[in-house]
Amino acid sequence: MSRRVALIIVGTLAILMAGNTFGLSGGPPWTLNDGRLIIEEGCTCHGVGGGPTTNGSPTSQVTISISGVPRSYEPNTTYDLIINLDHATNIDGGFMIWDSGVGTFGPGEGSMFVEDSGGALSHSEPTNDWVINWTSPSNNSSDAHFTLVGNIVDGDGIYSPGDAWNMFTFTVYAPGNVTNDEDVSLRTISVGDYDRLFGQKSDAEIEAEYQAELAETYFTQGNLYFWTTLCILIVAAVLQGEFYERRFGGGPPHLDISLAVPQGINRGIISIGLLIFLGWGIDSHLPWGYNLLIAMCLLWAIFGVYRTVVQARAPKKSTDLV
Repeated sequence: MSRRVALIIVGTLAILMAGNTFGLSGGPPWTLNDGRLIIEEGCTCHGVGGGPTTNGSPTSQVTISISGVPRSYEPNTTYDLIINLDHATNIDGGFMIWDSGVGTFGPGEGSMFVEDSGGALSHSEPTNDWVINWTSPSNNSSDAHFTLVGNIVDGDGIYSPGDAWNMFTFTVYAPGNVTNDEDVSLRTISVGDYDRLFGQKSDAEIEAEYQAELAETYFTQGNLYFWTTLCILIVAAVLQGEFYERRFGGGPPHLDISLAVPQGINRGIISIGLLIFLGWGIDSHLPWGYNLLIAMCLLWAIFGVYRTVVQARAPKKSTDLV
């Protein structure tokens, strides 16, 4: 096997394994694959049970806070808002906020407009403590109903149970309905676990939670590195076998063309099917283990096509003519 073919196989494996390790760090889309709105459903690919078949659930372990929210707005007035996420172990994450199209948002550092949303905002990179603004409508007859989704992640780069999210809705009333606080910037609305909001954990509790999270991270990352390394070793062993067969074994055995053609067609069809299956798995955010298994089967099918070709082109030997 030529050096070029070896590099293509190894490079393909590396790309396929890396494809599922990146989450939506640049901000979520407006809709899920089935057309549902993330602002209504939440970050269902993340958290315990997250994935394309079983939606991840919100958890009160995540505290979402937004500061600077008035009880009622003044017409055509801009309010500065601060969005914060809090979790026992995770630090950075993302958000999406929407006011049902009543007013106008203004993104700040680390945030951006959500494409095709008509004005919703989301994060543009994983961080925390986003400063945005909201301008109330000139027409003061409508209440503004907000939805805020927050997702705080464990930093492993994949959709995993270590991520956690929560969401809540709140209303800013039209002028004249309620009395505002003297200083609107001091008002904060939050949702989350009562202890996270008002209680303090002991050092022993904090350390126990940290150790449990650390053990879970080692288990998850250990599986990732073990199976990835195993796949690389399998590919390396196949490449080594090809090298020794050509260098010391006289090359691959000859395969008659009457057998090579149907065998090559069958293996080619299997390769195309697995390639389509892998694309669907990545697009559907299957767990990395499933995508890795599909990728290895695809590489094995491609290798089968390669072997059929080289055996059909191999010269006939005396043993093939008997």
